[in-house]
Formats: sequence, C-alpha cells, structure tokens
Amino acid sequence: MTPQRNTGPGAEAELPEYAGHYRLESCLGSGGMGVVHLARSTSGMRVAVKVVHARYAMDPEFRGRFRQEVAAARRVSGAFTAPVVDADPDGERPWMATLYIPGPTLSEQVNRSGPMDADQSRRLMAGLAEALRDIHRVGVVHRDLKPSNVLLADDGPKVIDFGISRPRDSELRTETGKLIGTPPFMAPEQFRSPREVGPAADMFALGSLMVHATTGRGPFDSDSPYVVAYQVVHDEPDLTGVPESLAPLVRRCLAKDPDDRPTPDELMRDLRSVSAAYDTQVFVPAQRTSDAQELPKARKASDSGEPSDGAKSGAPEEATAEPPADDVSPKRSFLRPGRRAALVAGVLCVAVLGGFAALQAFDDTPPPRRTAAAQSTPAGSALWATVPVSEDSGVPQCTYGAGKLLCAVPGLVFALDPADGRTVWRHDVAPATTRGEPPVLSAGLLQPSLDRIGELEALDPASGEQVWHKEDTPAYGGIQAAGDTLLLTASDGTVTGVDSASGETRWSRRIPGQTVPYFTSLSGEQDPAAYTVTTSDDGSTTRVTAVDPATGDVRWDDEFEGTLKLAGTAGGDLFLLADGGINGDTAAVVRYTPDTGETQRVELPVPVAQAVAGVRGETVYLMGAGGSLVAVDMAVGEQQWRLETGISWGSVPAADGRHVYVSAPDGRLLGVDARTGKLLGQTRLRLGPASDRISGELAAPVVVDGRVVAGAPDGTVFAVDAGDPASW
Repeated sequence: MTPQRNTGPGAEAELPEYAGHYRLESCLGSGGMGVVHLARSTSGMRVAVKVVHARYAMDPEFRGRFRQEVAAARRVSGAFTAPVVDADPDGERPWMATLYIPGPTLSEQVNRSGPMDADQSRRLMAGLAEALRDIHRVGVVHRDLKPSNVLLADDGPKVIDFGISRPRDSELRTETGKLIGTPPFMAPEQFRSPREVGPAADMFALGSLMVHATTGRGPFDSDSPYVVAYQVVHDEPDLTGVPESLAPLVRRCLAKDPDDRPTPDELMRDLRSVSAAYDTQVFVPAQRTSDAQELPKARKASDSGEPSDGAKSGAPEEATAEPPADDVSPKRSFLRPGRRAALVAGVLCVAVLGGFAALQAFDDTPPPRRTAAAQSTPAGSALWATVPVSEDSGVPQCTYGAGKLLCAVPGLVFALDPADGRTVWRHDVAPATTRGEPPVLSAGLLQPSLDRIGELEALDPASGEQVWHKEDTPAYGGIQAAGDTLLLTASDGTVTGVDSASGETRWSRRIPGQTVPYFTSLSGEQDPAAYTVTTSDDGSTTRVTAVDPATGDVRWDDEFEGTLKLAGTAGGDLFLLADGGINGDTAAVVRYTPDTGETQRVELPVPVAQAVAGVRGETVYLMGAGGSLVAVDMAVGEQQWRLETGISWGSVPAADGRHVYVSAPDGRLLGVDARTGKLLGQTRLRLGPASDRISGELAAPVVVDGRVVAGAPDGTVFAVDAGDPASW
C-alpha cells in the first residue's frame, strides 16, 4: 500500500492508507495509544477509525487490552454512543472503526460558546442519564466520562471513548500504583478502591461534567491532579453558578458514598419534575458551523492533559427547515431534474493512562453453554437453535430456497432443515472468498460465493454436490447473480453473462455509459433486472441503468436529482432512498415507475442515519445506524411510524404483513407490530466468545413456514415463532 505522510503533532511518521476496507482520509486526533482517522468504507460511508500506534502493536499485553476495548465498545453500541462498525484487534496494526458523528465535544462547545443555559443543561443531563442507563444495562462502567468524551450530536449527546475494557473475570489488571481515569471527573472510590468501582462512579462523573457544562469549570478545581484527587475524596463540591433547578440533582450525583447517588433511571425521573416546561426536544448545540463540507482538524488536548483518542468530529451543519411530508404527486420533473497542597499518602499514587477511558463489566454471570447440534428449546424461546460449525465461525448468513435454509460462514456453505434446524449438508469453500452475504440461488443451483476471483462453481441445493466448476473467469470487478445469469465485470469494464445452470458464457460486452459497472439485483421481480447505480462526483445526480441479464441489453437508463441508492422493488416499481446531504442520512423515499417514467418522493419528518431498507408491497421499512426503525407507506405518501430500537447497525428489515423483524449485531432478533410500530418481543443476546469481532453485515431474517430464522455472532442459527414475538 502507498503510505500517506502525516507530520502533525503526535502522529505516526508513516500511516497506512487503509484499515481493513476503510480508506483513511484525514486525522481527527492523536493520543497516547493511537491515531483516529476520518475514513470511508467502500460504499462511501464515513467512519472514525482508531489505529493503534506501531510501538504498542508489538505488545501482547496491550493487544489483549485493546481486544477487550473492542468487546466493551461493541457491547455498548447503540443510540447513545458511536456504534462500532468493524474492528481487527489482531491485525498487524490493530484498529477499530466507529460511526462518524459530526458535532463538537462538550469541551469544545463550552470553550467556544460558554456555559450552557438551564434548558440546554437539563436536556444534556437527561441525555447522558439515558446513555448511562443503556451502558450500565449491558454490564459496563465507563469510568472516564468527561467533557471531551461527550459529542453533541443533533439528536442528543453521544458518549464515546470506551478505551481499555477490563471485565471482572479478566486476567488483565490495573498496574500496581496506577489508577485509570481523569482526576477532575473520577469518583472517590476510584482513588480508594479502583477494582471495586461500579456504575455509581459514572454518576459522580456525570455530576462533575454538569458543573463544567453550566459554569465552564469543575466542582474540584486545581492545576495539580494530586490536589484535585484530595478534594474529590475529602472536600465538598463548588456548585457556584449551577442553575438552581439542577443544583440539588448535581449535588446528589457528587455524593461521596456511591449508595447515596441516584441511578440513571432515578435521575431521569427527578429531571421530569424539575420544571413544568420539561420537554423531549432534540438537543441542538448553539453556534454550530454552517459549512456542511467542513472536516474536523486534530483535536486539542483533552481535559486530562492528553490528546483524546475518541471518534471526535467537527461541528455539525447548520440546521435547516424540514420539508413537508405530503409531497406525493408523481413528477417527471424529478428526473434529471470532546486550595490544599497537603495530600494524604493514599492519593499520591494517582496516574492517568493516555486519555483512554477504562471500562469494567459488572455482570459476572457466565454465558450459557452452546452445543454444535440442533436442539429444541423450552417454550418462550427459540423453536430450535443450532451451531452448525463452531462458536467462533462468524455470523451465519442465510436465505431460503429449494425447501432449505441455505447458509454461509467464512470457509463454508451449508443447508439446514427449516423445520428442526438439522444440518443437511456442508460444502467447504476458500475462506477468503466468502463476502459476508447469504449464498445465492440462480437457475435452481446454489452459488456458494460470488467474489472468488477467476473461479466459479455451482452446487446442487439438495445435496451440496458440485454441478459445474469454471476457472479463468474475468471477474476482477465483481460478480452478481440476476435471474438465471451470473454477471462478471472485468477490470476493464467488460461484462460477461454466464448461464447459471451450465456455466457457459452467454454474452460479453461493454455497457453503454458505464466505465466499470457494479451490479445489484433485487428480489421479488418477475422479470429480474441487473441494476447499476452511478452518482456524480458532486452528488447532484444519480444515474440508474437497468440491464437485461440474459442478453446484456439496456432496458432503461435514467438520471435522477440528488444522491440515491436502491432499496427494493415491488409491483414493477423501483424504490430508492434519497440522501439528505448530511452524512449519508436518508431524507426521503422515492418510487420510480419505469413503464411511465413517473416518480413519487415522500420526505421523512426526521432523516434516518445510514439507512438500509426492505420493501413489502407499498411499504418501505428503513433501519437506521442509530437504531431508528421507520415504516413509510408509499400508498398514503407519508411515514407510518418510527420506533427507536436502541440497536445499531441492524439488518435489513424483513416483514410478513403482520410483523417486521430485524437482527441486531449482538444476536438479538426483534419483532415489531407492522401496523403500529410497537416492539412486541425480542430474543436473548447471542454474543459468543469472539465478541470483539464485528460483523460487517447482517443478513435479513428469513420468514418461512410460520418461523423467523436468524443468525447470531456466536455461530448460532435459530428459529422462533413468527406469529408470537411476545413469546421470544
């Protein structure tokens, strides 16, 4: 790889161009343990990638700590954090990618605009209480909540920098004579008994953080961390300037005894009684930049005196008025168109480690044991669950066809009986050729992997036996199945159509107007097409070309205003998601009728972050990266409902008319009422032993014969009753 040079303060002398599949674009910040970059995925999604310093990559103990950091960050990924997208703690240079969240840190906001007023502060406190509630629910204590670790996003504060994690049963211990944290925001017990710190320590930090937000200083101020440590343990906090309505709550959070501090739920309840004017409006920080293209520069030193390693980002764009949601008439014009000097002896050992937060799991319950055979489970859980390969084989990606569940994990494809989960057959493939998608049925045969450079094979779905094998295929630009044809794109842009039934070449040609086309096919079409989508460099237009897979002929070719991506098809209409121009968020759903050239655009009241979508009939279901599940009724021309699930990076939604189903990265399956958007039930967590590995993609749940089938990170494939999500 060609390295990119970075001679900024604290940066590596030579940095990689990629971390995994993510191209590193600019430096967001540098800290004692690593460098955080703004990066983009292959699809263009912006992420923040933390790359560990080379000197630490050779340290086995540090690798172990970083692996636990990834696992802890993954556990807390949700609506109130920067969700983990991908990670490789075992790479030559360990790295972790999280969702890029534009917005200043609380530290930056206060430094730039001064203390917050009472209303802003109350909303901030409520948002952080919600965040800590969710973090503590999964058994994690942050232990370094401070202004530079809070991002002020449009939809509320996000807690970041989950640093080096340490579950209670871990062999990794805090070094003798050292404590982990930032003294102005550490609780007394962190100085006295650091290994016994629990969730109440985060509530103490919340109290200190609120003093900073409302006054611009901390409740225990000194230039010396040793003096601060003494004051935290022995002195009363200075709440001068804290709004009168919030001061009693802040004082409770800063109680010396952990048992005297409120829980997050208690704090949220008390906040509701603070003022009759209490509302749940979105927190929008004041004096935000209006430059939508502004990218963040390297961060200043954090409150601890160290540069922050977090997924920090620049100020968000200027807020704009929301468009009306009733623009549903067909339009052809849419086409083209972050005191005392004396100290007691016990406090003198304070040390702060590199600006990283430390986490501690406080749920010591061991995970349930798994078996590698299908087994029936008690009522109120799965109808069956099986681990066909091993617990660390990855998330099984499944589809349904030929009367079987056809699934894939790296290095293997296999078939299961949907009635009981019994393994019918297995077939090995090269691990590097499995692209994290379900296997594909085309012309009645199974294509086990469609990214094998120079090689193809087809299997009998009944037995798993190979029917044909083809080598020397010009597929360096990608392979896609559409109808009964495999489309192979060579690096020079030539597309070859291969008969899926025989492996014989049908045609080979260039597609007019396309340099190197990457094709997508959509399920549910009676006469399947292969689609290629190209967006102009400035994002002002999107060109969609539909190709007949049997002949290579162009069926239609149209250009649309804005940045669009395919969502699905139904009844001959194509459904697309329209980018709102901010971080790739979906601002509208577009229906296009190729036969007439008519379009319909339905604006969303609130954009959905990094949405994926599934289509059933005239309803489009969107799943956002931040946990928003949205139903858009295209027949009525408006959003039907919106549910905040609290999960991040869920699967494409699947629907059966009564319910909507979504898989979560932690192995849960959620069941939602398709009419009202009410969450009806969810299955238990299935994280598995390799919880520090993040699945890049989750297959949509499969609905078959009254069952919903899903794969989980622990390698399990399981089925539940589709008719009764409440029983899950």
